[in-house]
Amino acid sequence: LTMSKAGGDEGGSGSSSETAKQPENATPAEKVLSKPSATTIGPGWTKVSCPCCVSERVEPLVLVKLGQKVRPETKRWLIRLIGAPQKDGGAALLAHPGMDASGDIIMVSAPRCTLLRATEELGLCKTYRNEDMEAFSYNDRDNFKDSDNMEVFLTLAERQYIVKYELDGLRAQRDLRIPGLSDRYTLQHRDNIWQKLGSAGVIVDMFPLHNPGKLKDLSEAWYSGNQLAQPLDSVNGYFGSSVAFYFSFLDFYTWSLLPPAILGLSITYFSGEVPKEMEESVSGSGVTSFEDDSGSAVSGHMIQAVFSMLWSTVFLELWKRRSSSLSYRWGTLHLSERFAEPRPGFHGDVGVNPVTGRVEPLFPEWQRDLRMALVSVPVVGLFLGLVVLGMLCFYWGEAQVQQLHKDWDSLMSHTLLYTPSVLHIVYTNMLATVYKKVAQSLTEYENHREESAFENHLTAKVLVFTFFNYFAVLFHIAFFKQDVPLLRKRLASLLIVAQLVNQVTEVVIPFLVDRFISAPHRRETKDDPEEDKFRNQSTLPAFPGLFAEYIELLVQFGYLSLFSCVYPLTAVLLLINNLTEIRSDAYKICKLFRKPFSPPVANMGVWQIAFEVLSFASVVTNCWLLLLSPWFQELFQEGRMSSTNILLLAVLVEHVLILVKVVLAVLIPDEPDWIRKKRMHIEYKSMQALRQQV
Repeated sequence: LTMSKAGGDEGGSGSSSETAKQPENATPAEKVLSKPSATTIGPGWTKVSCPCCVSERVEPLVLVKLGQKVRPETKRWLIRLIGAPQKDGGAALLAHPGMDASGDIIMVSAPRCTLLRATEELGLCKTYRNEDMEAFSYNDRDNFKDSDNMEVFLTLAERQYIVKYELDGLRAQRDLRIPGLSDRYTLQHRDNIWQKLGSAGVIVDMFPLHNPGKLKDLSEAWYSGNQLAQPLDSVNGYFGSSVAFYFSFLDFYTWSLLPPAILGLSITYFSGEVPKEMEESVSGSGVTSFEDDSGSAVSGHMIQAVFSMLWSTVFLELWKRRSSSLSYRWGTLHLSERFAEPRPGFHGDVGVNPVTGRVEPLFPEWQRDLRMALVSVPVVGLFLGLVVLGMLCFYWGEAQVQQLHKDWDSLMSHTLLYTPSVLHIVYTNMLATVYKKVAQSLTEYENHREESAFENHLTAKVLVFTFFNYFAVLFHIAFFKQDVPLLRKRLASLLIVAQLVNQVTEVVIPFLVDRFISAPHRRETKDDPEEDKFRNQSTLPAFPGLFAEYIELLVQFGYLSLFSCVYPLTAVLLLINNLTEIRSDAYKICKLFRKPFSPPVANMGVWQIAFEVLSFASVVTNCWLLLLSPWFQELFQEGRMSSTNILLLAVLVEHVLILVKVVLAVLIPDEPDWIRKKRMHIEYKSMQALRQQV
């Protein structure tokens, strides 16, 4: 659908009057939304009123899928709304009704001026004429490199997100009846139009379109060959900075596992425990424990514990530096915090915002707090109780199979030793899946105004549950049962079984579904119309987001930093898993799901804080586990140190290590010096531009 000219008259006059036709009983508000500057000429793209936005080629960016029962007049009204200028309540975008004017899709693109204004609103940085990155200013647009070529100036992901940004921001400027719909769907003043159309069944889906040529090139450079490096700039250009930051972190984390993996292999090999470690990983016999270790093995485990604590700090500080460099390169270093429109899902009584002076829905803060206290907190507590129930069932099952193995001592009873662990892992994964949906509903019910507040509260709920769900059993074994062999067996179960389960559920099952169920229904040839190819993309499942991927990495990081001293092969198993994870995740996002919208981000956000919390928690955990080492146990048993003195010594060591971690964090700046100077320069130039506007 790149054959039409924006602002052209390729449709001919014969169909012009029909497409732009007004209902006879159109209200004044409806007529405003269909001024000549936003009407559709024939079956082509809507006109643009700005001469600089007229283009010979229009790139379809987003597909809007309409409900099957949407009437033609409703579709015509929606196309006019999308194309109307923003001052008239429209989105100032380009819309195309598809080859069938009464069909169920609308193609959406964006003209140059809309893209440039949104670039300034989002606070994106772009290359200035002196080759430096500067915060983009619409008034100074001619001095930015390639600002006349949107396909070079903005990435595909940025252009597609701007379309979503403008459509989500549509609000009714006055009470308005939607043609073709009953009066109960009448738009009230300041209603979010896009959300209202969704609830009315007019809009059933919206997604960014793949570019087959670019996707093929990216796939070949990303996961199809034998290359080790990831094309992160290409990932950012095609999928956006939020996806690119995830893959950059996964890549950096994977290669950072090499030092602890080498250390773990060395400790295991030189302590002569390779056969025993492997036997315990498979059989769970528990023959190896701190108490059975030799002196060299004990010192090795102590080295592993101290190294894990320091490694986690150095790793996170170096990642912050890499993250800031990528943020500068991708133009997201100076994303502006604006008093933006409320997010689409926000609702309340219409009133005047005391901060911005805009008329918008208002919702009392005390009412939100009440909902959180009386609904969200109890429900989260209920799920944490289910975690405890699962843990108690695990211990009961563990005792039963141990007794069974003691009585039978057969190959079958030997195999059954792992049954409670496997069942508990399956239970926790199922509980996590259900809780994710419940947390989403709870956060929607809390009714947060800003998208960032919504995401932060949702993430906080899931992180609390995840930490409790995945680590409660391990902490109980380590701190209360003080059973190192059981802890080691449990950790081996999680590292081996959980990783296999994740690979199967995340890649194998979606691949089989796509290959044998979905793919046969969307076979296409080169001669097929472009519109049919776009429709085929709608048959792919929606991308589930990066939440589960970050959770997986966070849990991995917790296993390594918190408990690797009892199982030195932890880093080795994680390294092997992540080398395949990079390619499988890349294949998954390219082939198995629809292309996701990706908002520009400057870093990993709240996930960075979660990793740092686990890093500090590792000090407490490792110091406690060291208390169970033979050296401390020998001091206690021989009476050379009382239990109180040993505990005080552990607390002292803990505080010293925390101090060392803090010193390391201070000595390693969060961003390179040249990035710090660039940031200050961008802020200075932005302040100057603001003064000129005033």
